[in-house]
Amino acid sequence: MFRFSIRPLLSHAVLMAGAFLMIYPFFWMWRASTQAPGEIFGALRDAPPIMTSISENYARALFDSPLPRFMLNGVLMTGGILLFQILTTVTCAYALAKFDFRGRRLIFGIVVLTLSVPAQATALPIFMVLAKLDLLDTYTGVILPYLTSGFAIFLFHQFIRSFPDEILLAARLDGMSEMEIVVRIILPAMMPAIAAFAIFSITFHWNDLYWPMIVIRSIDLSPPTLGLLFFRSQEGGDSFGPLMACATLVTAPLILMFLAAQRRFVQGVTMTGVK
Repeated sequence: MFRFSIRPLLSHAVLMAGAFLMIYPFFWMWRASTQAPGEIFGALRDAPPIMTSISENYARALFDSPLPRFMLNGVLMTGGILLFQILTTVTCAYALAKFDFRGRRLIFGIVVLTLSVPAQATALPIFMVLAKLDLLDTYTGVILPYLTSGFAIFLFHQFIRSFPDEILLAARLDGMSEMEIVVRIILPAMMPAIAAFAIFSITFHWNDLYWPMIVIRSIDLSPPTLGLLFFRSQEGGDSFGPLMACATLVTAPLILMFLAAQRRFVQGVTMTGVK
């Protein structure tokens, strides 16, 4: 006998409502980027054709502002940060997961403790050190505070800890060094975890506004989020369409990256810590 249950309907309704709340701001941003400024807020009745508004808004976003330069800066900064974070955190996580030495638990506890320290708490001393080293308003000044990541060490540690010790022992018996084991065995096996962390890292640093506002002073070195502020201050509220076009172009790479790496992202999150 068929029994009707309202619980699945309520669950799907809650999920759909949550999805709508998450997606609607992006939809409104894209819609605003395709409209004339007066049409966005309903003040313009005789609006120009939609293709005219799209071409005008995106043309102004690309050619009337240094948006391509901002995007290039974002790629260099986020790519450099991710590269150094993977190099430092994989080796550190491997040592904490597979080596038995005095103070290992203490070091791992300190790593976990750093996850509760907000970036604002260390911004002032890091800024003073960079100022003394004359590294303000440089790519190095943006990348240097993020050379490693406590979250990545914790994530990779949980993944490497479940890796079979027999395979590592066999590799050592074959004469492989520890660095060769990391590069030739550990890294290929943990690509899902690296992909998951890469999405977190790139999303955070691509959207980061706090630290670039402190370090960067020139427009030529501004990342995308800081570049939007320069664009807004130059264009003002009368060019809301081009501003939303800039925001759409800045957001699009993150969405495409997540869609491309979605499968590995789910694998990295679900497989971490599973033996």
